[in-house]
Amino acid sequence: MKTISLGNHLQGSIFCLGTLRFGWTVSKERSYQILDYYVEAGGTFLDTANIYGKRGTERIGGLSENLLGEWLADRKNRDGLVIATKVGFDYTGTQAGLSSRQVIEECDKSLKRLQTDVIDLYYAHLDDRKTPLEETAEAFQRLIQSGKVKEIGASNFSAWRLAEARFISQFKGWTPYCCIQQRHTYLRPRLGTTFSPQVAANDELIDYCAASGAALLAYSPLLSGAYTRSDRSFAPQYAGPDSDARLAALHQVANEVGATPNQVVLAWMLQSTPPVIPLVTGSSLDQLKENFKAQDLHLSVEQVSLLNQAGQSETA
Repeated sequence: MKTISLGNHLQGSIFCLGTLRFGWTVSKERSYQILDYYVEAGGTFLDTANIYGKRGTERIGGLSENLLGEWLADRKNRDGLVIATKVGFDYTGTQAGLSSRQVIEECDKSLKRLQTDVIDLYYAHLDDRKTPLEETAEAFQRLIQSGKVKEIGASNFSAWRLAEARFISQFKGWTPYCCIQQRHTYLRPRLGTTFSPQVAANDELIDYCAASGAALLAYSPLLSGAYTRSDRSFAPQYAGPDSDARLAALHQVANEVGATPNQVVLAWMLQSTPPVIPLVTGSSLDQLKENFKAQDLHLSVEQVSLLNQAGQSETA
């Protein structure tokens, strides 16, 4: 599996494996099977967060990190893997926010759960408007200087807030966010709609990534199977003529190349400018096998153009 640079110190595989449900809705046995297959397929980039894990309706957090820590200890394969986790959202016993104290304390908790002495990529999971960007950036810098974190990223930020954070880090001589993980797929949400607290990527964010060199990671790239499964529907934010036109283009290209719509969405991301790293997940190996075939799928210049331009007249 090919890799892509993440900041100055990391190389992550072009498919990042999301582990949100590992250790709670996905059993330990099945989680291990998926993790083992991912690594055997050449994957190196694992994504989790301190809040991932529920018991009933209560978000207790820590379950995904605990499962990953156990797997890393059992497999003794920590070297060569890029482990990413996040801080910012609330879970039982922890309030939401990115204060200096919270960033540092939650890092120590994540390190313990993951059974490692360093987090390769540590994300600000949300944009905490109550805490100055400089305070959060300084806390991340302290973690980098202490050797507990290698690179930092952001998730669910607007482009202008990322630009402001980058200016602060450059002015202070601190490490900037090397990547942004955002809700992103082939379909575009209607203007004026949101997924709050999630933030969807838009043209401004993509332009920011292209100009700054920050990598863009896409979560929910396949919309929980809605592109291919009749029992799954698209969120209402995607309803409208723009999506109708883009779905028509997607199915046309899928038929031309003999691939599934899911594979075309992922291939489109990988061939985007700048390239997008899809965050893939699933509860079965078949889902991953289908997804990974997208790395060998070549879309022509004309097909990429068709996909990019579809629906533009409807949104003009």
